[in-house]
Amino acid sequence: MDVADRLDAGERLSFDDGIRLFEAPDLLAVGWLANRERERRHAGDTFFNHNIRIEATNVCVASCLFCAFARLKPGDPGAYTMSLEQVWDKLRQRQDQSVTEIHVVNGLHPDLPFSYYLELLQGFKRIRPDVHLKCFTAVEIAFFADLYGMSDKQVLLELRDAGLDSLPGGGAEIFAERVRRKISHDKCGTERYLAIHRTVHRLGMRSNVTMLYGHIETPAERLDHMLRARDLQDDTGGFQAFIPLAFHPDNNQMRKLPAPTAADTLRVHAVARLLLDNIPHIKAFWIATGVDVAQAALWFGADDLDGTVHEERIYHMAGARTPEGMTTNEIGRLIRAAGRRPIERDTLYNVLSVPV
Repeated sequence: MDVADRLDAGERLSFDDGIRLFEAPDLLAVGWLANRERERRHAGDTFFNHNIRIEATNVCVASCLFCAFARLKPGDPGAYTMSLEQVWDKLRQRQDQSVTEIHVVNGLHPDLPFSYYLELLQGFKRIRPDVHLKCFTAVEIAFFADLYGMSDKQVLLELRDAGLDSLPGGGAEIFAERVRRKISHDKCGTERYLAIHRTVHRLGMRSNVTMLYGHIETPAERLDHMLRARDLQDDTGGFQAFIPLAFHPDNNQMRKLPAPTAADTLRVHAVARLLLDNIPHIKAFWIATGVDVAQAALWFGADDLDGTVHEERIYHMAGARTPEGMTTNEIGRLIRAAGRRPIERDTLYNVLSVPV
C-alpha cells in the first residue's frame, strides 16, 4: 500500500512513509497529498495574527553555532539588554493598534534577576490587560529554573501568575542527539524541552513546536523530530502549531553551509502536514522562508503565516532579507494573491475577522 492509499484508508503514516516522502522525486505529488490533508482540515483558510516580536536581551551564555543574534556577555560588541520601560514602550507605541499577541524570546542572560521577567509580564498586562503573552521558550524556562534554583514547574507557575498565557516553540532545533551535540551542545536538551512542554500543557496552557532544518540534519533526523512531537501531542494535545524554521547561514559559525532551497522548504512543510496528523496547524514563518516561498507553502500543507511580526531581530541578524514586519492588510493581500482566504485569529485560533 503506498502513502496515498494509507491516507485514503485513514491510516497514520510511519517513519518509513516519511522517508519515502522525503525521497520521492515528484515534489508536486508530495505537495498535492499535503494540500489535500490541509484542505480537509482548513479548506482554503489561512490564519495570521496581529503580533509583535520582542527580544529584550541578546546576551546569552549558550553558544549555538547557527545563531547570529546572541552575544556572550554584557559589553561585547552588539550586546544589548533593554530596560523594562524600553520593553514596555514597544507596546505603548502601538496602543492605537489591534495587537493581540506579544511574542518574547531572549538570550540566556546570566545576570538578570527573575523579577525582571515577572515584572516584564506584569507591565504588559497593566498596559493592555487583554493582550496574549506568548513568552519564553522551553530553553529559557530550563535556564531560569537552573539559574534561580527552582523547578521547571515552579518557574512556569510564577510566570503564569505574572501574566504568561502560552509558550512559543523555539529552542527545539533538532531533537536528534547527534545534531544537538554539534550545533547547540550547551543548552536544554531534547528530553527536558519535551518535558517542559508537557508540563505547560498539563497546566492548561498551549504551546507550539519548531524544527530548525536545512543544516547538518538528515531526513531521518527530521522525521525523528516530527514523530517525537507527534508522540507528545498524542499524550497532551497541547501543541497548536508545528513551525519549520529554515536555517540561515549568514553571520554565524555555520556560514559555510548553503541555505535550504525553496524545494526543500516546501517538502518539509508538506511532510510535516502529512506526518503530524494530530497537530492542527502547520505554520509557514514568512520571516524565515521568504514571502514568496511562504505563499507557495500554502499549497504544500501550511495553513498559517504567523503574523505581522513587528520588531523581529533573530532572523534578520542571520541575514533574512524579508520585511521587518507587515500590516494586517499586507498579509491579507499576500494570502489572497496566493489563492487563499485570509483569517485573522488570536493566539488560540479564535477567529477575529475575515479581511475583505
